Amino acid sequence: MKPKVFISKRIPQEVEDYIAQYCDYKIWNEETPIPNDVLLKEVADVEGLMTPKGIITKEFLNSAPSLKVVSNIAVGYDAFDIEAMKERDVWGTNTPFVLDEAVADLVFGLILATSRRVVEFNNYVKEGKWDRVLDSEESFGKDVHHSTLGIIGMGRIGEKVARRAALGFEMDVLYYNTKRKPELEDKYGITYSDMESLLERSDFVLLLVPLRESTYHLMGEKQFNIMKSSAIFINCSRGQTVNENALIAALQSGVIRGAGLDVFEKEPVAVDNPILKMDNVVVLPHIGSATQKTRFDMAMKAAENLVAGVTGQVPPDLVKELQG
Repeated sequence: MKPKVFISKRIPQEVEDYIAQYCDYKIWNEETPIPNDVLLKEVADVEGLMTPKGIITKEFLNSAPSLKVVSNIAVGYDAFDIEAMKERDVWGTNTPFVLDEAVADLVFGLILATSRRVVEFNNYVKEGKWDRVLDSEESFGKDVHHSTLGIIGMGRIGEKVARRAALGFEMDVLYYNTKRKPELEDKYGITYSDMESLLERSDFVLLLVPLRESTYHLMGEKQFNIMKSSAIFINCSRGQTVNENALIAALQSGVIRGAGLDVFEKEPVAVDNPILKMDNVVVLPHIGSATQKTRFDMAMKAAENLVAGVTGQVPPDLVKELQG
């Protein structure tokens, strides 16, 4: 008899067909997210769950006594209660590598959009204000080429961004990371820096760290005050890595020039959040991996992890805290 699994979001048919070869499955095919009470009912007798950014708590695991594996259709897994999963011998997996290039592309989309004021001037043209942006110095943008980019967090995505910045835009790239990476310094000509020096020197500051206790509100009032008044802050990591009130204050007071944000401290972002009214901020709804190919690859990788976990194999992308 095939193991039973539940898939809590719509996935490509090819991925669904792959799972069907090995599992008896049910799937939530609605456009809206699955209600929590429905999810708890569905996982009551399954061995595997495939879910986007699943919130896996001890209480959730108590509702799924047969669960063997939770396959996250995402890289981040900060919603996993690792200790509870260890106690229950439940595997947790994620989807690394497949979205690195797509997110790096989006980072540069935000860098270019904020520095050259793309969204702001797009709106001007559509509102019939063409003449306002032609020759006024106060309407000028900011160069990206040959400027300095500071990357906080030199993981896989950071490396992809560094390559684009150093080789494509001829930027000086500084990076701060818990572990120095001499091989990348040699490969791309980037420079390791302490965080304070990086903040002081960078024209663009990019945050690319996972959400952990040590990175919660990593960027706050102190850090924004160290940055250049002409600098632009970019966040494509997790919203909670930034003290959003401090960011708002820095933007309103001119402590920094602008920001490009794909993530917020609370998502969906509140409609009355002051950031949404600022011309010097470009905002996106957490779409770093949202390309057709990337989302397909993520779903297929999650499916492979799911199938491995319920058929007695060690999933290829078991998160490091649950390995061994």
